[in-house]
Amino acid sequence: MTVIPLTELDPADLERIGGKAAGLAVLIAAGERVPAGFCLTTDAFGAGRIPREEVEAAYAALGEDVPVAVRSSATAEDLPGASFAGQQDTLLDVTGLEDLLAAIETCWASLDSERALAYRAAHGIDGSRMAVVVQTMIAPRAAGVLFTANPLTGTRGEMVVDAAAGSGTAVVDGTVDADHYVLGEVIGPHAEGCLDRAQLTELRSVGRRIQEHVGAPQDIEWAYDADGVLWLLQSRGITSLFPLPESEDGQLRVYMEAGHMQGMQRPTTPMGASVMLRITRQWLDLFGATALEVPALLRFIGGRMFLDLTPFVRSPGIRRQLPEMMATYGPRVVPVIEQIVQDPRLTAQRLRIPLGAVARTVIRSAPPIARGVVAVLRRPEAERREILASAGAVREACEAPTDASTVAEHLDVAERVHLQVLDGPVLRSLNPLWVAMGCQSLATGLLHGLATESEVSEVVRGAPHNVTTEMDLELWRIAAEAAEHRELLTGTPVAQLVHMLREGTLPDIGLERFLAEYGHRGAAEIDVGVPRWGEDPAPVFDALANYLRLTDPVQAPDVRFRRAAEEGEAAITQLVQRVRDRRRPLAPLVGLLLRRTRQLIGLREFPKFLWLFALGQVRRHLLAAGALLAAQGQLEDAEDIMFLELDEARAAARDGTDQRELVAQRRATHERELRRRHVPVVLLSDGTDVEATLPVLEHADGLRGAGAAPGRATGRARVITDPRGARIEPGEILVAPTTDPGWTPLFLTAAGLVTETGAAMAHGPTVAREYGIPAVICVKGATTQIRTGQLITIDGASGRVSIE
Repeated sequence: MTVIPLTELDPADLERIGGKAAGLAVLIAAGERVPAGFCLTTDAFGAGRIPREEVEAAYAALGEDVPVAVRSSATAEDLPGASFAGQQDTLLDVTGLEDLLAAIETCWASLDSERALAYRAAHGIDGSRMAVVVQTMIAPRAAGVLFTANPLTGTRGEMVVDAAAGSGTAVVDGTVDADHYVLGEVIGPHAEGCLDRAQLTELRSVGRRIQEHVGAPQDIEWAYDADGVLWLLQSRGITSLFPLPESEDGQLRVYMEAGHMQGMQRPTTPMGASVMLRITRQWLDLFGATALEVPALLRFIGGRMFLDLTPFVRSPGIRRQLPEMMATYGPRVVPVIEQIVQDPRLTAQRLRIPLGAVARTVIRSAPPIARGVVAVLRRPEAERREILASAGAVREACEAPTDASTVAEHLDVAERVHLQVLDGPVLRSLNPLWVAMGCQSLATGLLHGLATESEVSEVVRGAPHNVTTEMDLELWRIAAEAAEHRELLTGTPVAQLVHMLREGTLPDIGLERFLAEYGHRGAAEIDVGVPRWGEDPAPVFDALANYLRLTDPVQAPDVRFRRAAEEGEAAITQLVQRVRDRRRPLAPLVGLLLRRTRQLIGLREFPKFLWLFALGQVRRHLLAAGALLAAQGQLEDAEDIMFLELDEARAAARDGTDQRELVAQRRATHERELRRRHVPVVLLSDGTDVEATLPVLEHADGLRGAGAAPGRATGRARVITDPRGARIEPGEILVAPTTDPGWTPLFLTAAGLVTETGAAMAHGPTVAREYGIPAVICVKGATTQIRTGQLITIDGASGRVSIE
């Protein structure tokens, strides 16, 4: 049959009836009141003709020339990841067979409208087929939409109703000012607008009933007819909600997004999250802190890394100071935390602290850290040389072959390789960082009233010994020496250049040596599920092409870096002179602290650089295990293992479980999350995006964020959401969601940096300071409010971004 009554639809038959019809079938199966009608299946669309006789018979069964609504029901419509709201056509008050047939043709044609094609492309949907729903019209007294979770804040305990007198299409189209109701557990006695208290209560009950039946928050279209009877016209999942955190104890909890500290806004793969949690446990074991149960503080929600702040919010001794303490994680966090500590649901509680475990942790970890810090203070240059020299030994240990041959053996290596890196080289390499940060903080305190924090931070411009800076400058040197191959490297498709490199037909420009040194790096590099440059060097070729387009010698990256270094040295001289003029006895101490800061701060990237060697080996062994599972038919290919967790991979090897369906589901979820543009700064366990509940502050002088690297710059904006395939012309200002070291090759030709997230201590702003380019971070909505090509001015001290 190509025409099926709505009461006979199978909700699971999505490929024949489409998303809208499937949603109606769910409502009917749940016993809800839905207008009578029928569905013309995708079989008719595929055949390219309307079965006139079937449609005529189904229409006649509804009544003689009864007015109907004719609505699209595409196979990609009203799905969990794509609502297609308003992208395809609905025609109302259609009367008569001929008009009905024409309306069906109109619905079919809307599948390939410009807006529908653009929507499918944006959501990564390759194709779609069209079914059509025909229903009797309801003459509404009032109509609108019901969201069973608050779509603006994400709060699952609130429902939202938008309603208007008459047809609900005006509410959906946004052509009227709808009555807006937010429904909690209690509805006030005097509801204003077109709905009364009884109707709001009924809508809330219906919403709760449908949500429980479907198992997910719903967006429901409804109408009250002239007799006050409620009809449901459509139900689909709310696609915009951030995933709900899992709560073990049912208590309200507070989570802060922490990925921005590593320049990670994209979701982590399931294996990447699993490995990160295992590494956290290994770190705690090294410090003897296992009993503190700190791993519970680290959570992955929607693939993003969050920290559980609930113990600190609840702590009587910490909660008052918490907003100030959180300032280092970015200015967007502070007002949110201020709101949270005033929430009556999150009052202070006495916490049971395992004092014995804390004492044992301090006793075990403090002495080696203290000895390391003292050693760095006494002989900074010697310690620096020895720490940098450890890279060779770590690389050799991590790249040494093993005798692993089974899935279990490869997973064993993947789980234990961190121990040989963490317990020794990485821990020791942290000591210069503690010293540099301590010296800078103390110098800032001594300079209070004489210099701002921004002025003190200028001493790190062009700081030496930063492995990320050295990596970017090495790539620039390769570009400079490859000038004779400019046309090849800028005019050849990147995929072809990668093929030439692998086939050995690319001219020897030093790229193989670069990848041998830095091939374990890349964007989102803390996720073992993401390929490294050594596996996919396409981003390296993109960076080379950027450098080769630079023709102004004054803007050459090495020249800019030397200029930044000179400015950093000059900043020390100027600050010491200020102290000498006003507080002369402190001048020698301030000078020593600033020089130590500059001498050591570049090493802040080195611990991660070492750790990435271990992550590289983890990835290699996981892929080897994945290849074995694929050979056994449990996965499609080796990369699929990145969509399992460590324990699941072990179970698959032990039990022979076919994991292909699970992997496909997780891939789809991961790809959907990759398209998410907004991630909550702070999230409550009831789904509330706390920042969304705050009043919107208007800034007449442009966008506001936080200054993260001093200086001012004016240039054309270049909005980039993914460094792969990105290009930035010299003098442009990079506008990005976030940045990590995989983005930094773009910095060498950029005039400045603007990001939506981040913290002053994160990798991107740190490298920006060292390159001497201004940076403004935490500019909410920067990638949507700023357009490529717009002339903007950024002030890295005040955090202002002006759009000319």
